[in-house]
Amino acid sequence: MKGVSPIRQKTIGLSLKEKAYIQLKKEILENRMAPGAQFTEKELSEKLEMSRTPVREAIIKLQNEGLVKMIPNKGMGVLPLSAEDMQEIYTVLTCVESEAAALVTKQKMSPEELEPLRKATMNMEVALDAEDLEAWAEADDLYHKELLSLCHNKRLVHIALNYQDQAYRARMFTLHLRRSPVQSTQDHKEQVAAILSGDSDRVRELYRRHRERAAEELIAILHKFKIHTI
Repeated sequence: MKGVSPIRQKTIGLSLKEKAYIQLKKEILENRMAPGAQFTEKELSEKLEMSRTPVREAIIKLQNEGLVKMIPNKGMGVLPLSAEDMQEIYTVLTCVESEAAALVTKQKMSPEELEPLRKATMNMEVALDAEDLEAWAEADDLYHKELLSLCHNKRLVHIALNYQDQAYRARMFTLHLRRSPVQSTQDHKEQVAAILSGDSDRVRELYRRHRERAAEELIAILHKFKIHTI
């Protein structure tokens, strides 16, 4: 839709509660609402240009996802994450996503069906060439979400999505403190090739190593720069 921002496009046709949820979540995940920051319902309503009711409903949903804490009769506080929290989050993602990747492999999908994964990896490479880390992070996040959608296990997806959001938030916080994500991009290309080959054990192992390396890099950055919470 020409002339309309991406976030606006995503919210067209949605209820006010859904719009408030999407916009607040984006602000949190991209660290424009800092960990530990507090906001009143009035402030949020004015920011989103809507009444307090949908804002309050959005806050409840964000609290259920572990992103914020409701402050009675006031608003919300953005929950910080420690290095220990991130280690636990990546442990869950390593287990759950590795199994999701194996499930996708066992379905013997065609190259056409796996095109969303290939396109996401291509977008990562384009972003790297342009030295656009934000675009790379968006393509990387899309890759992981596309892979989940292909596994066709609703319960597994439900568990993984919330933790993926937390990992994305940490990635955005440390994006410019990391080395260029060349290895991560290569990891995804290898995963797609292994999925196409039908080798579920290899895919599971590739995905496990990918997430474990990401966790090690993140925790090392937090310790190096003495970042206690994100």
